[in-house]
Amino acid sequence: MLLTHAATAATRRSGFADDEAIEAAELPVPALPRYEEVRCAPSLRCRQTADALGLPAAVDDGLTGLDHGSWAGRALDDVAAADPDGLTRWLTEPEAVPHGGESMAAFVGRIGGWLRTVPNRPQGLLAVVDPAVVRAALAHALGAPATAVWRIDVDPLSVAVLAREPGRWNLHELRTGPGRGADGTPP
Repeated sequence: MLLTHAATAATRRSGFADDEAIEAAELPVPALPRYEEVRCAPSLRCRQTADALGLPAAVDDGLTGLDHGSWAGRALDDVAAADPDGLTRWLTEPEAVPHGGESMAAFVGRIGGWLRTVPNRPQGLLAVVDPAVVRAALAHALGAPATAVWRIDVDPLSVAVLAREPGRWNLHELRTGPGRGADGTPP
C-alpha cells in the first residue's frame, strides 16, 4: 500500500517539491487496509505525515522521490516561463533531464526496482511516499511507458493498493485522499 504525504505548499501550487514540511499537524486519517510494516520516504513531508498519523515508519531510502534538480522548490508556471523548451522535453521525452536531476524513465525504473525487492508481508506493507512515487509505481505495475505518470492524478493522502502476483504487480485499488468533494474537487 502506498499512502501519499499530506498537502504541502508545492502540492497546493502545482510546484516541484523541495524538502518541505506538510501544512497541517492534524490530519484526517485515511481508511487504511491492514498492514504489518510501515516504511516512509526520507523526505521531511513523508516523515511528518507518518508521525501525524501515528504510523511507526522506518525510513526507506529506496522510496526517495523524484530528483527535480534545479527545478526543486519552484512553481510549475515559473519553470514554464523560464524554460519552456526544457519543460516540454521533460514532459514528452522520458530520458530528458533539462533540470539536471533524474529522468522520468530512470525514476520509474528505480521505483520498479524497489517494488521487485519488497518483502512479502502477509498482513501488508504500508509506505508513506510522494505522489510521484505512486505514479511511477503504477506505471511500472501496469507495464505503461514512463510518460504515463503524467496521466495519473494522485492527491495528498491518497492510497494505492498493489497486489503481488507471480512475476508482477496488479493495481487493486486507488482511493482519493480525504478532503475531496463528491465531484472530486477540493473543498
